[in-house]
Amino acid sequence: MRSSILALGLIAVAAPALAAPDAPASKRGNKDLKTYCSGDAVTFCSGNDPDSPEMDACFKKNMDKISENCRRAIKAYQGGGGK
Repeated sequence: MRSSILALGLIAVAAPALAAPDAPASKRGNKDLKTYCSGDAVTFCSGNDPDSPEMDACFKKNMDKISENCRRAIKAYQGGGGK
C-alpha cells in the first residue's frame, strides 16, 4: 500500500513535466496574445524569447500558418499601439 501511494505521488509530481511545453512567458502583458497565440508560438516559434524581434519575425514569417484567432489578436495588438 505504501509503495502504491509513493508511486502515485511520483506520478503526480512528474506528470506536469511530461505535458506539452508551455509557451514562453511574455512581458507584453496582452491577454489576447497569450490566449490565442501561445499554441502557435510553441508550434512555429519555440526557442524564441516572446518579447524579442526574432519572435516578431517568426510570427510574420508564419502569418499564413498561424491560427485565425492569433492573427486577429496580433492585428488588434498592433492597432492598439503594440509592435
